[in-house]
Amino acid sequence: MRYSIDEVMQFVQEEDVKFIRLAFCDVFGRQKNISIMPGELPRAFAYGIAFDGSAIAGFGDESYSDLLLHPEPDTLTVLPWRPEHGKVVRMFSSISLSGGRPFSCDTREFLRQAVEAGEKAGRRFFFGAEQEFYLFALDENGGPTRTPYDQAGYMDIAPDDRGENIRREICLTLEQMGIRPESSHHEEGPGQNEIDFRYSDPITAADNAATFQTVVKTVARRNGLWADFSPKPLADQPGNGFHINLSLQSENSSADLCRIIAGILSKAEEITAFLNPTEASYRRFGAAKAPKYVSWSSENRSQLVRIPAGEGEYRRAELRSPDPAANPYLAFGLLIYAGLYGIENQLELPMVADVNLYKAPPEVLAGYRRLPEDWESARRIARESEFLRAHVPGRILESYCGR
Repeated sequence: MRYSIDEVMQFVQEEDVKFIRLAFCDVFGRQKNISIMPGELPRAFAYGIAFDGSAIAGFGDESYSDLLLHPEPDTLTVLPWRPEHGKVVRMFSSISLSGGRPFSCDTREFLRQAVEAGEKAGRRFFFGAEQEFYLFALDENGGPTRTPYDQAGYMDIAPDDRGENIRREICLTLEQMGIRPESSHHEEGPGQNEIDFRYSDPITAADNAATFQTVVKTVARRNGLWADFSPKPLADQPGNGFHINLSLQSENSSADLCRIIAGILSKAEEITAFLNPTEASYRRFGAAKAPKYVSWSSENRSQLVRIPAGEGEYRRAELRSPDPAANPYLAFGLLIYAGLYGIENQLELPMVADVNLYKAPPEVLAGYRRLPEDWESARRIARESEFLRAHVPGRILESYCGR
């Protein structure tokens, strides 16, 4: 349900809400929040709630310390793991400077502007996320270990799959928050799991991706476990992927989708620093269904982009390189801009790659561009990108790539 300001005020009063969390993300996608009491809610809607931006990663130094959070009423949700009496609710918030201007490092605003650019071009984008994570045991002091919760494999069932009830609790918690999981299963690695989401509009999809990690970590901790979303938790096991499914509505969706994929492929190396923003991200590439080359195919999971079988509203493209360390607001926004670049320039798809690139000989691989080999290479390519300079605010670009 999407609430108005008046409906939020009524809900808080009638449902015994005692704390309202105003949530936002830093430039790297880590969720933050401030809790306010119900009496402060009218002020929050009217003027915003001030906080010290200089203490938030990527938000700048003391010269930008006075920032304001403005709650978005249509994102109201109850946090089901908090007490039933004296409820806690959460709203995502936009960020402004003290004079009222939007804050340039608000990545949710970055995505909103990308969505607006797509709509002005007559295209509505939709995203569905597939995030993988490991469940590890805790030590005697409650700290995380690297001991997997089970030794099950891909789509195994209980009793080998010990994460079955954890995933069930996660999915039911998400449903209570108005978020619709589509499917869940055990992944290839020991203790590794995946939960997938039905497509939705870009901002809702990014909000849900951020919320998902919070819910998973909370449910895991309640069950005496540690949920790890890092790109490569175990050196000799599959990494965690953040597969992004993209579809759209337009007058000619089929042709547009091909040009969008062509645009994403053309900018793949330039946007990788934002899709894979840690050193560990690059240890994942080239194995266990994580791509290494710039390519596409229909059902081949060794490719960067694949177009799964589907018709009508279910026709989509799946980008397989991102990992869960990515900020979903930046990731989705950049994919929209790259897709629009493909449409505007009438780009055609390169030759389909119907070959297993994990096993192909060197002479075949030589015909494909490679994704950046390491974090520093990805940052250098991003620093030199005119495409990124045209779309990404300078301070966000500098936070990821340096000067």
